[in-house]
Amino acid sequence: MPTILLLIVSNLFMTVAWYWHLKGGMSKPLFTVIMISWAIAFVEYCFAVPANRIGYASGFTPGQLKIMQEAIALTIFGGFMVLVLGEALSWRHFAAFGCIMAAVGFLFVGR
Repeated sequence: MPTILLLIVSNLFMTVAWYWHLKGGMSKPLFTVIMISWAIAFVEYCFAVPANRIGYASGFTPGQLKIMQEAIALTIFGGFMVLVLGEALSWRHFAAFGCIMAAVGFLFVGR
């Protein structure tokens, strides 16, 4: 459970680091946006690295950790896309999410 919670927090920061500038930050110089994003990403790493270390020590494989991270990232990005960027979800988003969830299932079968 600590691994999942740390990955959620990590992905919240990473989503902001990658996409915050698309809404209201497009007028900022690219170098400034990169520096701000790196600062936010530093915080993300402070959660992601312990999440992976704890998860690996708890018996998760690197593949399982990665697919968990991707599933969490897509979930968080979906919310960010709707709530912050103002875009609508379509059937394609749900179909893609379903494929990622199937990948999660495949990696955890027999664990």
